Amino acid sequence: MSHEREFDIIIWGASGFTGRLVVEYIFKTYGNTPDLKWAMGGRNQAKLEQVRAEMADDSLPIVIADSQDDASLSAMVKRAKVICTTVGPYAKYGSKLVAACVAEQTDYCDLTGEVQWMRRMIDQHHKAAKANGTKIVHTCGFDSIPSDLGVYYVQQQAQQQSGQRAQRINMRVAAMKGGVSGGTYASLSNVMEEAMQDRNIYKTLTNPYGLNPAGEDSGPDKRDLQAVVYDKASRSWIFPFVMAGINTKVVRRSNALAGYPYGKDFRYEEAMMAGDGFGGRMKAYGAAIPLGLMVSAKPGSLLKRIFDWLLPSPGEGPNKADREAGFYKFKLFTTLEDGSTAMGIVTGDKDPGYGSTSKMLAESAICLAKDELSSEGGVLTPAVAMGDALLNRLVQNAGLTFDYQVK
Repeated sequence: MSHEREFDIIIWGASGFTGRLVVEYIFKTYGNTPDLKWAMGGRNQAKLEQVRAEMADDSLPIVIADSQDDASLSAMVKRAKVICTTVGPYAKYGSKLVAACVAEQTDYCDLTGEVQWMRRMIDQHHKAAKANGTKIVHTCGFDSIPSDLGVYYVQQQAQQQSGQRAQRINMRVAAMKGGVSGGTYASLSNVMEEAMQDRNIYKTLTNPYGLNPAGEDSGPDKRDLQAVVYDKASRSWIFPFVMAGINTKVVRRSNALAGYPYGKDFRYEEAMMAGDGFGGRMKAYGAAIPLGLMVSAKPGSLLKRIFDWLLPSPGEGPNKADREAGFYKFKLFTTLEDGSTAMGIVTGDKDPGYGSTSKMLAESAICLAKDELSSEGGVLTPAVAMGDALLNRLVQNAGLTFDYQVK
């Protein structure tokens, strides 16, 4: 927003695992100067002071609020142009904050991959945010920036280089190394719990167009891959990608919100590559079976308790050495309108769930606060809200690369 605020950005949940990394990244990269005025926010002064001592210095302000208290949230969001939040599961802790941001015309970004909650926020706030020009931007981490901006970039390159749009993109995770995030697992567990209780949530999760604007929730795409199959395009055995159910819906929402620049017949899907031959097939089954068990484990069951014991708790995640050693590579197998093919490649230089995610979220917040963006408001996607400005920031500062090759 253009009006003067005390801070450009408040990092909400700064004492959590990902919040700390966002603070560390912004302080290292941008410092705390009049060019970027920002603060750490949270509930617990002592915890925030401890993170500040480790990650920054005493010049960085601290803002105290409570995610369940409307008055304190309202007082906080009035002080900033942008609220950047890492406090999940968002369905439990995020709804009042979004409402406060829309009411006070404060832009907002988060890391959620909780489709059912995003649907709720769209239904409750898109109209009001659009009317008053507030940008509410979910999925500003590993889900779903590499997918959303990867497709946005490929579509741009296709237009520039051949005057055509990409009619179909099959995204394949070619390589990925990184630990499971406790927060992501907690969010996934919460989604499954809500879906078991509410049939409508299950419908949203299984509809490929579940995040599209009202009345535009159909198209040519089918449900995300549920099996191990051989994929001719990548010449590899492929298996389900746990993030596909989020990323594909975000990409389709981008297309719809932007007025269908990718076309109404645009098709998009995602999967993981395991390699070819017998070895590739075995690797695919070896990865797909535990994933299927985790997703189908009912709340309270023995299987669920085993996964809860095996996987990290919220606030836990890979150590610094593992985060630094992580990376990912997406291949976007692209078919243009005339049937010719091309390939988009998106890479990230740290472990996806934390190292890369914290940089993507931080740059999204700075982009919203500082860059010249369209005045459009609403519950938007990263590509629609920030487009080229974010693409440039990710390449310059956040260790991502975007490449396009005509075959």
